Amino acid sequence: MRRLKEKVDAGADFIITQLYFDNKDFFHFVKRCREIGITVPIIAGIMPVGNVAQIKRFTAMCGSTIPEKMLTDLEGIADNADQVAQYGIDWSTRQCRELLAAKVDGLHFYTLNKSKATRQIVENLRHDGALK
Repeated sequence: MRRLKEKVDAGADFIITQLYFDNKDFFHFVKRCREIGITVPIIAGIMPVGNVAQIKRFTAMCGSTIPEKMLTDLEGIADNADQVAQYGIDWSTRQCRELLAAKVDGLHFYTLNKSKATRQIVENLRHDGALK
């Protein structure tokens, strides 16, 4: 956190978080940033799950975690790419709805050059009025 504060003090205009799947983690991170005087916008990093093995590797590399329910659900459908993709869209849509309702500074989607899931999430959010 001190290093992040140094970066902001040196001129960073905003922060984009790494991927995460539990909004409580994001809200806790923002709270800790604000407590040490970081006031720049903090943008939530969202990665729709599209592949179970891949998301396990990514979270292991960056230190993020997969919620137990999500992991259990995904392991039950890991062999069905269409179900995994839909699960990822549904999870991320719910995640984004909550973030937008909380008036977060912004959303950043990690698409890995595969924008289909992100396009569907944005459409879902527009459809239900969470995104204008």
